[in-house]
Amino acid sequence: MSNDALVPVERIERAIYLIRGQKVMLDRDLAVLYGVETRVLNQAVTRNSRRFPADFMFELTREEIRNISQIVICLETMKHARGVRAFTEQGVAMLSTVLRSDRAIGVNIAIMRTFVKLRQMLDSHAKLADKLAELEAKYDGQFRVVFEALNELMAPPEPKRKTIGFSVKERRARYAVK
Repeated sequence: MSNDALVPVERIERAIYLIRGQKVMLDRDLAVLYGVETRVLNQAVTRNSRRFPADFMFELTREEIRNISQIVICLETMKHARGVRAFTEQGVAMLSTVLRSDRAIGVNIAIMRTFVKLRQMLDSHAKLADKLAELEAKYDGQFRVVFEALNELMAPPEPKRKTIGFSVKERRARYAVK
């Protein structure tokens, strides 16, 4: 089975967050991808804690958890359980040394390829932005409209959200009261 068929790249991309200026994946998302319980993944990490220095893995603060969580997390549960762990790209690579199933190996390869793909896309975007800035400085007055349009196209799209509920449109009175 190919690694792409094992886990779709889009699924991995959605599980990568930017936290503390680093691209990371959360223990709960990794556990789902690897097909193990989060508890099992974290036990393997705890048993091999020397393999996971702070630049490979860190625990999120409650505020960070609130910022990324789409569901309400019970704070009472968090008091008794270990916090949510975030793994950097190196930490994800290190997971392959502690999770040794065939699925873990395949998923790890797919995740590493996704990180590389994202890095290449960001690098390409940065090069394009630099080149555009260079051209803009050179031909500032002549092509201002073109550069403004290009800058607009390069800006990340704003999320499209459909309004929930209904809105009431006011009607103008047909007959004026005098």
